[in-house]
Amino acid sequence: MKKMPTVLVVEDEPAIAELIAVNLRHNGYRPICVLDGEGAQRELEVQLPQLILLDWMLPGESGLTLAKRWRANAKTKEVPIIMLTARGDESDRVSGLDAGADDYIAKPFSTRELLARIRAVLRRHTPDQDEPVLQIGSLRLDPNTYRVLFDEVPLKLGPTEFKLLHYLMTNPERVHSRSQLLDKVWGDHVYIEERTVDVHIKRLRESLGYAGAMIETVRGMGYRMTATPSPS
Repeated sequence: MKKMPTVLVVEDEPAIAELIAVNLRHNGYRPICVLDGEGAQRELEVQLPQLILLDWMLPGESGLTLAKRWRANAKTKEVPIIMLTARGDESDRVSGLDAGADDYIAKPFSTRELLARIRAVLRRHTPDQDEPVLQIGSLRLDPNTYRVLFDEVPLKLGPTEFKLLHYLMTNPERVHSRSQLLDKVWGDHVYIEERTVDVHIKRLRESLGYAGAMIETVRGMGYRMTATPSPS
């Protein structure tokens, strides 16, 4: 019997939490609902979920603070996070992504959209199996073992950054527009702004260190992966 993916729902409004939980159960997920960061931390100590739905406005520590802490912790670093927020401004959404969220969804939201976002994030988190190892210069990516190395030194990437790097390395030297990257990496059924690509490119470059220069910005066009980056 296939194991149901566990989703940790961190939401302080019981009615919203229950609505999310009911829809998750009806669609093959096992929800665990908590009201605040303390409850979430207790659950994470027991077992890591496949995904966290994290409300921004929580009693005590905010979702933004929690996302930053979990991304900085080796145990929880790779767990995908979707942030739920009533804060719809672009600057707030960018802050959520910079804090480590893989995606965000503004309240009020439809359950159909929420489920689509969950499926998309989980697909990005699970690399395709039995694919060839990719190498450009000294940068190597193995989709089967979820490893990235530069000069034989292992690098730590989040699930979205891994999927983004995988796509860029599969199609080197080509210029990819933001809309193309959204379609290929996030999926054409997920509706998020092109600004999201810039945020994740920034995070990817930071994770790659010196190898980050291999991802070039082509002004007015998009991004390109190259083994011979232009001098700064």
